[in-house]
Amino acid sequence: MTYIEINIPQGIQLFHKIADFRAWRRQILLDTKTLGYVPTMGALHKGHLDLVTSAKTQCDYVAVSIFVNPAQFAPHEDLSTYPRTLQADLDALAALGPGVASAVFVPSVQEMYPAGIVLDVSQQQGTFVELKGISQILEGSTRPNFFRGVTTVVSKLFNIIQPEHAYFGQKDIQQCYVIEAMVRDLHIPLQVHIIPTTRESDGLAMSSRNAYLSTHQRFYARVLYTALSTMATLYQQGETNVSVLIETGTRVVEEARQTVAAAVAATAEWELRLDYLSINAREDLSPINVVENGCVMSGAVYVGSTRLIDNLLVE
Repeated sequence: MTYIEINIPQGIQLFHKIADFRAWRRQILLDTKTLGYVPTMGALHKGHLDLVTSAKTQCDYVAVSIFVNPAQFAPHEDLSTYPRTLQADLDALAALGPGVASAVFVPSVQEMYPAGIVLDVSQQQGTFVELKGISQILEGSTRPNFFRGVTTVVSKLFNIIQPEHAYFGQKDIQQCYVIEAMVRDLHIPLQVHIIPTTRESDGLAMSSRNAYLSTHQRFYARVLYTALSTMATLYQQGETNVSVLIETGTRVVEEARQTVAAAVAATAEWELRLDYLSINAREDLSPINVVENGCVMSGAVYVGSTRLIDNLLVE
């Protein structure tokens, strides 16, 4: 891997090699200090930075990893175009203040996958971690091998970083459940923390993929949050039938889809499309027909070619 010239901000240590990071981490252990960890794929936004800030409130040191993980992308997905903004990411971490982010681990693909990695799962070689059950519903049904890639890379990173605490954003709620289950099943000695979703002023969940959106698309991207919020409001007003709640959210997206279709009818340059809306048990994301003790309302939409996800935890 060839690294472009990077200006490393004062106070942040940048590591590309596992052995170098482990030497740094060993000294923290010898000093009996705690380490918090925030895994990312870079293109950092305020949501990522909120995770780092949360980690610092509980830990002596905070490490951030930046690695665009090939194993969680299907051959037709956006691996090659996923934003890579290392200098801006380092500057954003430094702007949090002295000592907030202490170390940034930016490994190469070869460092993380010594046996190599290809996007076609049938051709992959080496060791992979797969969680059955919860990883095969919702996002897992739309992106069948996504969570296999996530659990594989996160287990590798946990082994490399060896933090006492790890921090994940609620926006990727199913990922949080999957990681918690993996930590439990593999007896990994750390605590997982789920931090509430950071949103734009109009409710859109912050995401690195928001950078793909045109101005027109950005306006309609908030429709998923609007649909979920409408569902949550209806539930709080007394409606507990899951089918009715999902039908209500679906209508919200459909109205926006029709508006977009009319607006771009002459060019058909892009479309708004619902992928799914779902309501699941809060404890384990199992399917439910009636909401009794709160739930997770989640969904995904395509805004042009950009796929956006969001969710609400409803009491």
